[in-house]
Amino acid sequence: MRISLFTLKNRILILMVIAAMCFASCDKEKTTLPEEDNSGFVAVTDVVPDAILEIRYYGTYNFVGTRIDGYLQPTALLTRQAADSLKAVSDDLVKQGYRIKIFDAYRPQRGVDHFVRWAADVADTLMKPYFYPDLDKSVLFDQEYIMAKSGHTRGSTIDLTLFDMTTEKEVDMGGTFDWFGPESHPDFCGNPETGEYTGDNSASPAGRSITAEQFANRMILRKAMLRHGFKPLDSEWWHFTLRNEPYPDTYFTFPVQQK
Repeated sequence: MRISLFTLKNRILILMVIAAMCFASCDKEKTTLPEEDNSGFVAVTDVVPDAILEIRYYGTYNFVGTRIDGYLQPTALLTRQAADSLKAVSDDLVKQGYRIKIFDAYRPQRGVDHFVRWAADVADTLMKPYFYPDLDKSVLFDQEYIMAKSGHTRGSTIDLTLFDMTTEKEVDMGGTFDWFGPESHPDFCGNPETGEYTGDNSASPAGRSITAEQFANRMILRKAMLRHGFKPLDSEWWHFTLRNEPYPDTYFTFPVQQK
């Protein structure tokens, strides 16, 4: 059977178009969006092997009362730069007799979205007695306890506390992680800039207080974090962000699971 030159050229052209479409499709599948790329992240325990993990959002003991979306494993991820700085913090604290205990690190955007949905459901107050007994849930957005974006999602923010290697217990900070209220503020009952305990608990709506020792414990953690490149948050004693974070404008979406 003879094939005309015109027909042969048409077939070749069609095959070239199909090949181009295949290559384009393959390239599209291989392309990773910036917010999906976890290549700049590490597992914290690969860098700080003696860090203790209690990843609250993987379990049910948190202010929502259920596992949070995007937490597939009870691990902690950070950008390489933040993890390296945290290693310096850990080395500093080990010399003082402490280990670090981590509650949360990188948080995927879907986890933040889960918080937003929960906050919008004002009837769901399952964990109110444990985390926000002094607040009406309806004020959580207005008072910025819940927001649509979180520094955790950029990968260089961490929530942590101290573990005493002598007593083999978590250090008493005078309040639980994720307590919604002024009692969680670094300046509650003292001046975090000078480290001075004042005992001023006037900001507490229920007249709660912390002791001089509890305030001093908060300052041990704060000073170590600041010495090694982290900056604090003025509403949470446990929350710190790397000052020179590598992804200041990227909110990542990949899930929390071991790398």
